Amino acid sequence: MKKNFIFSSESVTEGHPDKLCDQISDAIVDHFLQQDPYASVIAECAVSTAILFIAARFSSSAYVDFSNVARTVISQIGYEQKEFNSKTCSIITSLKELPPETQHNFDERKLSEEEIEQIPVRNQVTLFGFACNQTSAFMPLPVWLAHKLARKLTSVRLQRMLPYLMPDGKTQVGVEYRNGRPSHIHSITVIASQLKPTYKGGPELSRLRDDITEMVVKPSFHDEEVRPDNRTKIFINPDGPFILGGPSVHSGLTGRKNSIDTYGEYARQSGAALSGKDPMRIDRVGAYAARYAAKNIVAAGLAEECELQLSYSIGLARPVSIQVETFGTGKIPDDKIASLVEKYFDFRLASIIRQFNLRYLPSIIKGGFYRKLSAYGHVGRMDIGLPWELTDKAAAIREDAGL
Repeated sequence: MKKNFIFSSESVTEGHPDKLCDQISDAIVDHFLQQDPYASVIAECAVSTAILFIAARFSSSAYVDFSNVARTVISQIGYEQKEFNSKTCSIITSLKELPPETQHNFDERKLSEEEIEQIPVRNQVTLFGFACNQTSAFMPLPVWLAHKLARKLTSVRLQRMLPYLMPDGKTQVGVEYRNGRPSHIHSITVIASQLKPTYKGGPELSRLRDDITEMVVKPSFHDEEVRPDNRTKIFINPDGPFILGGPSVHSGLTGRKNSIDTYGEYARQSGAALSGKDPMRIDRVGAYAARYAAKNIVAAGLAEECELQLSYSIGLARPVSIQVETFGTGKIPDDKIASLVEKYFDFRLASIIRQFNLRYLPSIIKGGFYRKLSAYGHVGRMDIGLPWELTDKAAAIREDAGL
Protein backbone atom coordinates (compact mmCIF):
# COMPACT_ATOMS: atom_id res chain seq x y z
CA MET A 1 0.00 0.00 0.00
CA LYS A 2 1.39 3.41 -0.97
CA LYS A 3 2.07 5.56 2.09
CA ASN A 4 3.29 8.95 0.80
CA PHE A 5 1.37 10.62 -2.01
CA ILE A 6 -0.80 13.56 -3.04
CA PHE A 7 -4.41 12.90 -3.98
CA SER A 8 -6.92 15.35 -5.45
CA SER A 9 -10.70 15.12 -5.72
CA GLU A 10 -13.22 17.51 -7.22
CA SER A 11 -16.80 18.53 -6.65
CA VAL A 12 -19.24 20.76 -8.50
CA THR A 13 -22.13 22.93 -7.38
CA GLU A 14 -25.77 22.10 -8.04
CA GLY A 15 -25.75 24.53 -10.96
CA HIS A 16 -23.17 22.56 -12.94
CA PRO A 17 -24.89 21.26 -16.12
CA ASP A 18 -24.20 17.60 -15.29
CA LYS A 19 -25.64 18.08 -11.80
CA LEU A 20 -28.59 19.99 -13.22
CA CYS A 21 -29.38 16.88 -15.30
CA ASP A 22 -28.94 14.59 -12.30
CA GLN A 23 -31.32 16.71 -10.23
CA ILE A 24 -34.00 16.78 -12.91
CA SER A 25 -33.70 13.01 -13.38
CA ASP A 26 -34.04 12.35 -9.65
CA ALA A 27 -36.86 14.87 -9.26
CA ILE A 28 -38.75 12.85 -11.87
CA VAL A 29 -38.10 9.66 -9.87
CA ASP A 30 -39.38 11.40 -6.72
CA HIS A 31 -42.57 12.55 -8.45
CA PHE A 32 -43.34 9.02 -9.64
CA LEU A 33 -42.69 7.38 -6.27
CA GLN A 34 -44.66 10.00 -4.35
CA GLN A 35 -47.77 8.91 -6.24
CA ASP A 36 -46.92 5.26 -6.90
CA PRO A 37 -44.34 3.48 -4.70
CA TYR A 38 -44.28 0.58 -7.17
CA ALA A 39 -43.39 2.76 -10.17
CA SER A 40 -40.68 1.65 -12.54
CA VAL A 41 -38.81 4.58 -14.07
CA ILE A 42 -35.53 5.40 -15.77
CA ALA A 43 -35.05 9.11 -16.55
CA GLU A 44 -32.05 10.70 -18.28
CA CYS A 45 -31.37 14.27 -19.34
CA ALA A 46 -29.05 16.24 -21.59
CA VAL A 47 -28.77 20.02 -21.53
CA SER A 48 -27.10 22.66 -23.67
CA THR A 49 -27.64 26.29 -24.58
CA ALA A 50 -31.37 27.07 -24.28
CA ILE A 51 -32.42 23.42 -24.65
CA LEU A 52 -33.08 20.42 -22.43
CA PHE A 53 -33.74 16.86 -23.60
CA ILE A 54 -35.47 14.30 -21.36
CA ALA A 55 -35.58 10.59 -22.21
CA ALA A 56 -37.64 8.39 -19.92
CA ARG A 57 -39.04 4.89 -19.79
CA PHE A 58 -41.65 4.19 -17.16
CA SER A 59 -44.42 1.90 -16.01
CA SER A 60 -46.71 3.47 -13.46
CA SER A 61 -50.19 4.66 -12.61
CA ALA A 62 -48.74 8.06 -11.66
CA TYR A 63 -49.01 11.19 -13.78
CA VAL A 64 -45.87 13.28 -14.05
CA ASP A 65 -45.53 16.52 -16.01
CA PHE A 66 -41.92 16.08 -17.10
CA SER A 67 -41.50 19.59 -18.51
CA ASN A 68 -42.94 21.23 -15.41
CA VAL A 69 -40.66 19.19 -13.13
CA ALA A 70 -37.65 20.25 -15.19
CA ARG A 71 -38.60 23.93 -15.25
CA THR A 72 -39.13 23.91 -11.48
CA VAL A 73 -35.66 22.45 -10.86
CA ILE A 74 -34.02 24.94 -13.23
CA SER A 75 -35.75 27.83 -11.47
CA GLN A 76 -34.91 26.60 -7.97
CA ILE A 77 -31.24 26.22 -8.85
CA GLY A 78 -31.21 29.86 -9.91
CA TYR A 79 -30.83 29.99 -13.67
CA GLU A 80 -32.53 33.17 -14.81
CA GLN A 81 -30.27 34.74 -17.41
CA LYS A 82 -31.56 35.11 -20.95
CA GLU A 83 -29.16 32.49 -22.34
CA PHE A 84 -30.73 29.79 -20.14
CA ASN A 85 -33.74 29.99 -17.83
CA SER A 86 -36.76 27.98 -16.80
CA LYS A 87 -39.27 30.03 -18.77
CA THR A 88 -37.73 30.18 -22.22
CA CYS A 89 -35.54 27.08 -22.58
CA SER A 90 -36.89 24.53 -25.04
CA ILE A 91 -37.70 21.12 -23.55
CA ILE A 92 -37.86 18.07 -25.77
CA THR A 93 -39.08 14.76 -24.37
CA SER A 94 -38.82 11.19 -25.58
CA LEU A 95 -41.17 9.21 -23.35
CA LYS A 96 -41.97 5.52 -23.54
CA GLU A 97 -44.69 4.09 -21.33
CA LEU A 98 -44.11 0.40 -20.71
CA PRO A 99 -46.64 -2.34 -19.86
CA PRO A 100 -47.41 -2.82 -16.15
CA GLU A 101 -44.44 -4.23 -14.22
CA THR A 102 -45.98 -7.09 -12.27
CA GLN A 103 -42.57 -7.98 -10.84
CA HIS A 104 -42.52 -4.60 -9.09
CA ASN A 105 -45.91 -5.04 -7.43
CA PHE A 106 -44.89 -6.46 -4.08
CA ASP A 107 -44.84 -4.91 -0.63
CA GLU A 108 -41.36 -5.68 0.65
CA ARG A 109 -42.49 -4.87 4.20
CA LYS A 110 -44.75 -7.95 4.20
CA LEU A 111 -42.49 -10.46 2.47
CA SER A 112 -41.14 -13.59 4.15
CA GLU A 113 -37.49 -14.55 3.78
CA GLU A 114 -38.45 -17.18 1.21
CA GLU A 115 -40.37 -14.60 -0.83
CA ILE A 116 -37.44 -12.15 -0.73
CA GLU A 117 -35.24 -14.93 -2.10
CA GLN A 118 -37.55 -15.22 -5.12
CA ILE A 119 -37.08 -11.60 -6.24
CA PRO A 120 -34.08 -11.44 -8.58
CA VAL A 121 -32.12 -8.48 -9.86
CA ARG A 122 -32.75 -7.49 -13.45
CA ASN A 123 -29.40 -5.86 -14.15
CA GLN A 124 -25.85 -7.15 -14.15
CA VAL A 125 -23.35 -4.93 -12.39
CA THR A 126 -20.21 -4.88 -10.28
CA LEU A 127 -20.31 -2.10 -7.74
CA PHE A 128 -18.34 -0.83 -4.78
CA GLY A 129 -18.76 0.62 -1.32
CA PHE A 130 -15.97 2.31 0.59
CA ALA A 131 -15.25 3.84 3.97
CA CYS A 132 -12.18 5.09 5.81
CA ASN A 133 -11.42 6.85 9.08
CA GLN A 134 -10.02 10.06 7.57
CA THR A 135 -13.13 12.10 8.49
CA SER A 136 -16.04 11.90 10.92
CA ALA A 137 -18.24 10.88 7.98
CA PHE A 138 -15.87 7.98 7.17
CA MET A 139 -15.10 9.54 3.79
CA PRO A 140 -11.79 10.27 2.04
CA LEU A 141 -10.64 13.75 3.03
CA PRO A 142 -10.12 15.16 -0.52
CA VAL A 143 -13.70 14.64 -1.71
CA TRP A 144 -15.10 15.59 1.71
CA LEU A 145 -13.34 18.97 1.51
CA ALA A 146 -14.22 19.48 -2.15
CA HIS A 147 -17.92 19.00 -1.29
CA LYS A 148 -17.64 21.44 1.62
CA LEU A 149 -16.21 24.10 -0.68
CA ALA A 150 -18.89 23.50 -3.32
CA ARG A 151 -21.69 23.71 -0.78
CA LYS A 152 -20.21 26.89 0.70
CA LEU A 153 -19.91 28.43 -2.76
CA THR A 154 -23.61 27.79 -3.28
CA SER A 155 -24.46 29.06 0.20
CA VAL A 156 -22.82 32.47 -0.24
CA ARG A 157 -24.62 32.82 -3.58
CA LEU A 158 -28.03 31.97 -2.17
CA GLN A 159 -27.52 34.26 0.83
CA ARG A 160 -26.48 37.01 -1.59
CA MET A 161 -23.21 37.49 0.27
CA LEU A 162 -21.63 37.53 -3.20
CA PRO A 163 -24.52 38.71 -5.39
CA TYR A 164 -22.58 38.48 -8.63
CA LEU A 165 -22.18 34.67 -8.48
CA MET A 166 -23.99 32.33 -10.86
CA PRO A 167 -25.11 28.74 -10.02
CA ASP A 168 -22.27 26.96 -11.83
CA GLY A 169 -19.03 26.27 -9.97
CA LYS A 170 -16.24 23.74 -9.44
CA THR A 171 -13.90 22.92 -6.60
CA GLN A 172 -10.86 20.69 -6.17
CA VAL A 173 -8.73 19.84 -3.14
CA GLY A 174 -5.33 18.14 -3.16
CA VAL A 175 -4.29 16.45 0.08
CA GLU A 176 -0.77 15.33 0.89
CA TYR A 177 -0.55 12.01 2.70
CA ARG A 178 2.30 10.87 4.95
CA ASN A 179 2.38 7.27 6.19
CA GLY A 180 -1.09 6.84 4.73
CA ARG A 181 -2.66 9.68 6.71
CA PRO A 182 -3.67 13.19 5.58
CA SER A 183 -0.97 15.59 6.72
CA HIS A 184 -1.18 18.75 4.61
CA ILE A 185 -3.50 20.60 2.24
CA HIS A 186 -1.43 20.75 -0.92
CA SER A 187 -3.78 22.77 -3.13
CA ILE A 188 -7.25 24.29 -3.32
CA THR A 189 -8.99 25.30 -6.52
CA VAL A 190 -12.31 27.14 -6.72
CA ILE A 191 -13.82 28.08 -10.06
CA ALA A 192 -16.87 30.30 -9.75
CA SER A 193 -19.05 31.44 -12.62
CA GLN A 194 -19.72 35.12 -12.10
CA LEU A 195 -21.15 38.35 -13.42
CA LYS A 196 -24.89 38.00 -13.60
CA PRO A 197 -26.14 40.06 -16.54
CA THR A 198 -28.32 42.03 -14.10
CA TYR A 199 -25.40 42.79 -11.78
CA LYS A 200 -23.88 46.17 -12.59
CA GLY A 201 -20.16 46.58 -12.42
CA GLY A 202 -19.01 43.01 -11.86
CA PRO A 203 -15.95 42.47 -9.72
CA GLU A 204 -12.38 42.64 -10.89
CA LEU A 205 -10.67 39.27 -10.86
CA SER A 206 -8.55 40.33 -7.87
CA ARG A 207 -11.68 41.18 -5.89
CA LEU A 208 -13.34 37.90 -6.86
CA ARG A 209 -10.32 35.99 -5.60
CA ASP A 210 -10.28 37.91 -2.32
CA ASP A 211 -14.03 37.41 -1.84
CA ILE A 212 -13.90 33.67 -2.52
CA THR A 213 -10.89 33.20 -0.25
CA GLU A 214 -12.49 35.03 2.67
CA MET A 215 -16.09 33.84 2.32
CA VAL A 216 -15.70 30.35 0.86
CA VAL A 217 -12.25 28.88 1.44
CA LYS A 218 -11.47 30.01 4.99
CA PRO A 219 -14.88 29.16 6.53
CA SER A 220 -14.83 25.71 4.91
CA PHE A 221 -11.72 24.74 6.86
CA HIS A 222 -12.67 26.36 10.15
CA ASP A 223 -13.49 23.09 11.94
CA GLU A 224 -11.08 20.83 10.04
CA GLU A 225 -8.08 19.22 11.70
CA VAL A 226 -5.93 19.57 8.55
CA ARG A 227 -6.03 23.15 7.30
CA PRO A 228 -4.34 25.25 4.62
CA ASP A 229 -1.06 26.90 5.59
CA ASN A 230 1.48 29.17 3.91
CA ARG A 231 2.61 26.26 1.71
CA THR A 232 -0.89 25.56 0.37
CA LYS A 233 -1.47 26.63 -3.22
CA ILE A 234 -4.80 28.38 -3.62
CA PHE A 235 -6.22 28.97 -7.10
CA ILE A 236 -9.37 31.05 -7.62
CA ASN A 237 -10.48 31.12 -11.26
CA PRO A 238 -6.88 30.49 -12.39
CA ASP A 239 -7.83 30.87 -16.08
CA GLY A 240 -9.36 34.28 -15.48
CA PRO A 241 -13.02 35.37 -15.43
CA PHE A 242 -15.56 32.60 -15.96
CA ILE A 243 -18.46 34.57 -17.34
CA LEU A 244 -22.00 33.19 -17.10
CA GLY A 245 -21.19 29.46 -16.93
CA GLY A 246 -23.82 26.74 -16.90
CA PRO A 247 -25.50 25.29 -20.01
CA SER A 248 -24.68 28.51 -21.91
CA VAL A 249 -21.02 27.50 -21.80
CA HIS A 250 -20.88 23.70 -21.54
CA SER A 251 -23.39 20.88 -21.91
CA GLY A 252 -24.57 18.45 -19.24
CA LEU A 253 -25.61 14.82 -19.02
CA THR A 254 -27.15 12.59 -16.35
CA GLY A 255 -24.69 10.23 -14.67
CA ARG A 256 -21.48 11.87 -15.83
CA LYS A 257 -20.16 12.67 -12.33
CA ASN A 258 -19.92 9.22 -10.75
CA SER A 259 -16.71 9.97 -8.86
CA ILE A 260 -18.25 13.12 -7.35
CA ASP A 261 -21.35 11.11 -6.42
CA THR A 262 -19.20 8.58 -4.54
CA TYR A 263 -15.59 8.73 -3.31
CA GLY A 264 -13.80 11.24 -5.50
CA GLU A 265 -11.92 8.36 -7.19
CA TYR A 266 -10.03 7.66 -3.97
CA ALA A 267 -11.81 4.31 -4.19
CA ARG A 268 -13.42 2.52 -7.10
CA GLN A 269 -16.99 3.09 -8.21
CA SER A 270 -19.29 1.41 -10.68
CA GLY A 271 -19.55 2.79 -14.19
CA ALA A 272 -23.35 2.89 -13.83
CA ALA A 273 -25.09 6.18 -13.09
CA LEU A 274 -26.82 6.49 -9.73
CA SER A 275 -29.38 9.21 -10.49
CA GLY A 276 -32.58 8.81 -12.48
CA LYS A 277 -33.41 5.23 -11.42
CA ASP A 278 -36.13 3.78 -9.23
CA PRO A 279 -35.13 1.57 -6.26
CA MET A 280 -35.59 -1.67 -8.19
CA ARG A 281 -32.32 -0.92 -9.97
CA ILE A 282 -29.59 -2.84 -8.13
CA ASP A 283 -26.88 -0.71 -9.77
CA ARG A 284 -28.21 2.18 -7.68
CA VAL A 285 -29.35 0.69 -4.38
CA GLY A 286 -26.59 -1.92 -4.26
CA ALA A 287 -24.05 0.92 -4.10
CA TYR A 288 -25.84 2.23 -1.02
CA ALA A 289 -25.85 -1.20 0.62
CA ALA A 290 -22.15 -1.66 -0.09
CA ARG A 291 -21.36 1.73 1.49
CA TYR A 292 -23.43 0.77 4.55
CA ALA A 293 -21.46 -2.41 5.09
CA ALA A 294 -18.05 -0.82 4.49
CA LYS A 295 -18.83 2.05 6.88
CA ASN A 296 -19.87 -0.31 9.67
CA ILE A 297 -16.70 -2.34 9.24
CA VAL A 298 -14.54 0.77 9.68
CA ALA A 299 -16.72 2.11 12.50
CA ALA A 300 -16.29 -1.24 14.26
CA GLY A 301 -12.53 -0.74 14.18
CA LEU A 302 -11.85 -3.77 12.03
CA ALA A 303 -9.92 -1.67 9.49
CA GLU A 304 -8.86 1.89 8.75
CA GLU A 305 -10.05 1.52 5.17
CA CYS A 306 -12.52 -0.92 3.67
CA GLU A 307 -13.62 -1.39 0.08
CA LEU A 308 -16.47 -3.80 -0.57
CA GLN A 309 -17.15 -5.21 -4.03
CA LEU A 310 -20.49 -6.74 -4.97
CA SER A 311 -21.15 -8.49 -8.29
CA TYR A 312 -24.71 -9.23 -9.42
CA SER A 313 -26.02 -11.34 -12.30
CA ILE A 314 -29.45 -11.09 -13.90
CA GLY A 315 -31.98 -13.55 -12.51
CA LEU A 316 -30.34 -14.09 -9.12
CA ALA A 317 -31.39 -12.58 -5.80
CA ARG A 318 -27.97 -12.55 -4.14
CA PRO A 319 -24.64 -11.20 -5.37
CA VAL A 320 -22.53 -13.89 -7.00
CA SER A 321 -19.40 -12.42 -5.41
CA ILE A 322 -18.61 -10.45 -2.26
CA GLN A 323 -15.03 -9.22 -1.94
CA VAL A 324 -13.43 -7.22 0.86
CA GLU A 325 -10.18 -5.26 0.60
CA THR A 326 -8.70 -3.37 3.58
CA PHE A 327 -5.42 -2.35 1.91
CA GLY A 328 -3.29 -3.73 4.71
CA THR A 329 -5.17 -1.82 7.44
CA GLY A 330 -7.32 -4.71 8.71
CA LYS A 331 -7.06 -5.87 12.33
CA ILE A 332 -8.14 -9.35 11.22
CA PRO A 333 -7.72 -11.06 7.82
CA ASP A 334 -9.87 -9.78 4.94
CA ASP A 335 -11.51 -13.18 4.44
CA LYS A 336 -12.75 -13.12 8.04
CA ILE A 337 -14.10 -9.61 7.54
CA ALA A 338 -15.87 -10.85 4.41
CA SER A 339 -17.49 -13.62 6.47
CA LEU A 340 -18.72 -11.05 8.99
CA VAL A 341 -20.10 -8.91 6.15
CA GLU A 342 -22.09 -11.85 4.80
CA LYS A 343 -23.36 -12.61 8.31
CA TYR A 344 -24.53 -9.11 9.23
CA PHE A 345 -25.64 -7.62 5.90
CA ASP A 346 -28.30 -8.76 3.45
CA PHE A 347 -27.55 -7.72 -0.13
CA ARG A 348 -30.69 -9.15 -1.75
CA LEU A 349 -32.59 -6.52 -3.71
CA ALA A 350 -35.92 -6.66 -1.84
CA SER A 351 -34.10 -6.71 1.48
CA ILE A 352 -32.13 -3.56 0.62
CA ILE A 353 -35.32 -1.77 -0.45
CA ARG A 354 -37.04 -2.84 2.76
CA GLN A 355 -34.23 -1.96 5.15
CA PHE A 356 -33.69 1.52 3.70
CA ASN A 357 -37.41 2.16 2.98
CA LEU A 358 -36.39 3.28 -0.49
CA ARG A 359 -39.83 3.27 -2.12
CA TYR A 360 -41.48 5.47 0.53
CA LEU A 361 -38.83 8.05 1.43
CA PRO A 362 -39.87 10.41 -1.41
CA SER A 363 -43.33 10.65 0.20
CA ILE A 364 -42.03 10.96 3.75
CA ILE A 365 -39.36 13.61 3.21
CA LYS A 366 -40.54 17.09 2.29
CA GLY A 367 -39.44 18.12 -1.18
CA GLY A 368 -38.64 14.56 -2.20
CA PHE A 369 -35.70 12.32 -1.39
CA TYR A 370 -33.69 11.29 -4.43
CA ARG A 371 -33.17 14.81 -5.71
CA LYS A 372 -31.40 15.63 -2.44
CA LEU A 373 -28.82 12.96 -3.28
CA SER A 374 -28.12 14.23 -6.77
CA ALA A 375 -25.77 17.05 -5.73
CA TYR A 376 -22.88 16.90 -3.24
CA GLY A 377 -22.74 13.13 -3.06
CA HIS A 378 -24.93 10.06 -2.62
CA VAL A 379 -22.73 8.82 0.25
CA GLY A 380 -21.00 10.43 3.20
CA ARG A 381 -23.76 13.00 3.66
CA MET A 382 -24.10 14.39 7.19
CA ASP A 383 -26.85 16.87 6.25
CA ILE A 384 -29.43 14.19 5.40
CA GLY A 385 -30.49 11.26 7.57
CA LEU A 386 -29.47 8.61 5.05
CA PRO A 387 -30.19 5.07 6.26
CA TRP A 388 -27.01 3.69 4.67
CA GLU A 389 -24.90 6.14 6.69
CA LEU A 390 -25.89 4.55 10.01
CA THR A 391 -23.28 2.62 12.00
CA ASP A 392 -25.85 0.64 13.97
CA LYS A 393 -24.17 -2.72 13.39
CA ALA A 394 -20.65 -1.68 14.31
CA ALA A 395 -20.82 -2.69 17.98
CA ALA A 396 -22.12 -6.20 17.25
CA ILE A 397 -19.54 -6.73 14.50
CA ARG A 398 -16.71 -5.60 16.75
CA GLU A 399 -17.82 -7.96 19.52
CA ASP A 400 -18.18 -10.85 17.10
CA ALA A 401 -14.67 -10.18 15.77
CA GLY A 402 -13.29 -10.38 19.28
CA LEU A 403 -11.84 -6.86 19.31
